[in-house]
Amino acid sequence: MNSVDEAVEELRNAILQCDVYRDYCRSLEKVKQYPELKEQIDDYRMQNYELQQSPDYAFDKMEQFQRQYQSFRENPLVSEFLAAELAFCRMVQDIENRLVEGIDFE
Repeated sequence: MNSVDEAVEELRNAILQCDVYRDYCRSLEKVKQYPELKEQIDDYRMQNYELQQSPDYAFDKMEQFQRQYQSFRENPLVSEFLAAELAFCRMVQDIENRLVEGIDFE
């Protein structure tokens, strides 16, 4: 195993042991206990993604979407999971950004 492979393995292990990832896993396991709720969360996430990626993305459409799902997001399991997922995604994005910033790659 070369040094890059070793570093990647070390980073992977560090991620698996960090609180942000563990919180995400705990929240995911809670949600999975309610398959219908998990399906609703997945649908919400997909609609949110599609709205954000839409070529005609508009702030008012996002605002309407948020209002439509406001009561859904108030469910403690939903809120906890989405917050944990967001924290984990931001951590991964930060890792990726820091890695790429340190490399001269065009």
